[in-house]
Amino acid sequence: MAPLSPQQPAVPGWLADAVLYQIYPQSFADSGGDGIGDLPGVTARLDHLADLGVSALWLSPCFSSEFGDAGYDVADYLTVAPRYGTNEDLAELVRAAGERGIRVLLDLVPGHTSHRHPWFRHSAQDSTDDRYIWSDKIAAPVHEWIPNQGRRGGFYRANFYPIQPALNFGYARPDPAEPWRSPVDAPGPQANRAALREIMAHWFALGVAGFRVDMAASLVKDDPGHLETAKLWGELRGWLDREYPDRVLIAEWGDPARSVPAGLHADFFLHFAGRGLRSLWDNGAGSQGSWAHGEPCYFDPEGRGSMAEFLTAWRQAETAIDGRGLVALPTANHDFSRLACGPRTREQLACAFAFLLTWPGLPVIYYGDEIGMRYVPGLPEKEGSQFGTEARQGSRTPMQWDDGPGAGFSSAAPADFYLPLDPDPGRPSVAAQCGDPASPLSHVKRLIRLRRDLPELGTTGTVTPLSDGYPFAYLRGEHHLVVVNPRRASAELTLPQLAGRQAEPLLAHGVTAAGGTVRAQGFSYGIFRL
Repeated sequence: MAPLSPQQPAVPGWLADAVLYQIYPQSFADSGGDGIGDLPGVTARLDHLADLGVSALWLSPCFSSEFGDAGYDVADYLTVAPRYGTNEDLAELVRAAGERGIRVLLDLVPGHTSHRHPWFRHSAQDSTDDRYIWSDKIAAPVHEWIPNQGRRGGFYRANFYPIQPALNFGYARPDPAEPWRSPVDAPGPQANRAALREIMAHWFALGVAGFRVDMAASLVKDDPGHLETAKLWGELRGWLDREYPDRVLIAEWGDPARSVPAGLHADFFLHFAGRGLRSLWDNGAGSQGSWAHGEPCYFDPEGRGSMAEFLTAWRQAETAIDGRGLVALPTANHDFSRLACGPRTREQLACAFAFLLTWPGLPVIYYGDEIGMRYVPGLPEKEGSQFGTEARQGSRTPMQWDDGPGAGFSSAAPADFYLPLDPDPGRPSVAAQCGDPASPLSHVKRLIRLRRDLPELGTTGTVTPLSDGYPFAYLRGEHHLVVVNPRRASAELTLPQLAGRQAEPLLAHGVTAAGGTVRAQGFSYGIFRL
């Protein structure tokens, strides 16, 4: 295989070098004793992140909300939800994180608001207000259109849940039969674009380093190829580059080949968009936290996958991006199962992290994955977590800090916790793993430190795949070999290009490389200096 050669990314240097950590705030650390995590709790746990080695954290939405969709129904973009604290608490988190070399990113929900947002309450009464999408009759599909209880009457278009009226960014294509289709340059869509800049500028002034943008592809409706949506983000990127060149936007789009050229600094491979991520670890949001689509994935203990699909998707994205941004690879997030789910055992997680932290993407660690927290099946619905057949609550359980009754998450009675703790008596914890050099936590720390110390392992070094089966082997730059074998059975690989080169293990478990032959035991990994 030919080498893949990412150019120097056209992103701030700190993002190119970052390891990002996602925090679901209601489940991370509770300082107030009410069973719900909060911002002072995050601040109190920053030393864990600094010790881990992450350089940026992303908070899921922490703005004022009725929490019908866990905060993705925003009632005020400029005010922290009281359950999490105050704007001053967020400012203190940004300050304290900065002292530790950690930047803070917030979650921006641009496509819809809560039905309790003042913008919507006004629009529901005033027929001249087109900041939302209105029709005087039910349109197809019916489930997207919700009867309005305000003086205006009619119906409004919703994204996802009925409590989430869609903000109007216009339609790419007019249709005389659907007069509610505003053009993208209509007053309402233009007001909403201006509001996005105002919201971002407000938090930038507080020191926030950027935003992860929820459902970034969903703004302009009936937009073939997302062309108008891409123009919208391109305009915002131009504004950002002029006014805030060190701040970033990371898309939840799932198609880096389209979103990064449009202007976003980075985008995720995600479970709902193609096979790029699913071919690695197909952990979806099913009721048991098993494989999302029942298809083969590479990090399968029985070894039924291949890296070929991932490599194809990666090449396509890198070619389209052409050095202008980054592809983000998450271990998991609040919407799909953790790495430890279904048939995947904790033994395999070391291989997954060895790959994640030596591949030239932007690595994103979901809180708790660094200690091997598992997807917990069978939990009750909580704040919109049960979305159709997707039981997302199993990935939103409280962080496991210690081995006490409340796992160090909260002093409240466990019955009052946001979600129940993992009931497994052998559940992992930060405290139990901190002093154990063989623990998952220590392994992740070593990998992050190695990535930081060796630029060839980062986003700007070349990567040359040497195989796509078991084991998966690749060169980083000219001097580093990485091998991962995430299946139970051992594997062997002949690499003639390595014959005569010495392979010094920097971090290895169960892998040897000598004389042009790589031998890998089950669930093994190795990083070598050539």
